Amino acid sequence: MSIKSILAAYSGDAAKGSGLRYALLLAKYHDAWLTCVMRHSQSDLERTLLGKVPRNLLQPFFDAEKERFEDVANRFRTISADAGMTEKSDFVDLNTKDGMSLSEFARVFDIVVTGVHSTLENEAHMSANPDLIALRSGRPVIVVPDGFAAERLAENALVAWDGKRSSARAIGDAMSALEEKAKVTILSVGSKEVPGTQTLLRNLKRHGIDAELVLKPRQKSISNTILTTAQEVSAKLLVMGAFEHSKFSHDVFGGVTTDVMRDSDIPVFLSH
Repeated sequence: MSIKSILAAYSGDAAKGSGLRYALLLAKYHDAWLTCVMRHSQSDLERTLLGKVPRNLLQPFFDAEKERFEDVANRFRTISADAGMTEKSDFVDLNTKDGMSLSEFARVFDIVVTGVHSTLENEAHMSANPDLIALRSGRPVIVVPDGFAAERLAENALVAWDGKRSSARAIGDAMSALEEKAKVTILSVGSKEVPGTQTLLRNLKRHGIDAELVLKPRQKSISNTILTTAQEVSAKLLVMGAFEHSKFSHDVFGGVTTDVMRDSDIPVFLSH
């Protein structure tokens, strides 16, 4: 996949700009255009009080929201300028796009880069949900851990492979990135090789990717096995399918996608 348009979705101040910095690295490497987007939605406080409290009493709250938005926009422009990306970047207030969700907006970009969703009360409603974007946009999403910093893109990737639809989609979406890696490891969790794996390895080789296959028995959980293996092979990018089961079941019971996004200390490339 050729990358020429990247969407950096604001995910909260807790990330310290890690998603944006990674998006800038990606944009400069691919000579791509970068759009940063911040989606306004009603906070719990606003939903609770609007209509019950006179609007003039809520004005200080609205003013603080506006100031936060302007601060984020100015930070993006400053960081982009410092990276020499002023002419190939822009900032979008999604509230001006009537009725358009962040996932809908993301559909026209090649790839989305964002941090982990913030749960802080004062910014959660402005923070992107990478799991929902991956689920609803149809575009691949790179989730960058809070505080993650790198001077260059990863040269070593781990691919979680279970032979299912979403993992196949992830490999296809990430193919151009995998072609550029010095080392690619294919991980299957279990004692037996997933049917079709040897054909996958052969076809990757045709792309110039001489991948190593690792079969690893489950350790505690599938997500723990994936993340432990990523550390063992010194991977700096994890490629995996997202939400093979329903998003509802992940929210209620947890799941591999949710657990990996929460616990990973390296960027995670997700496709659904």
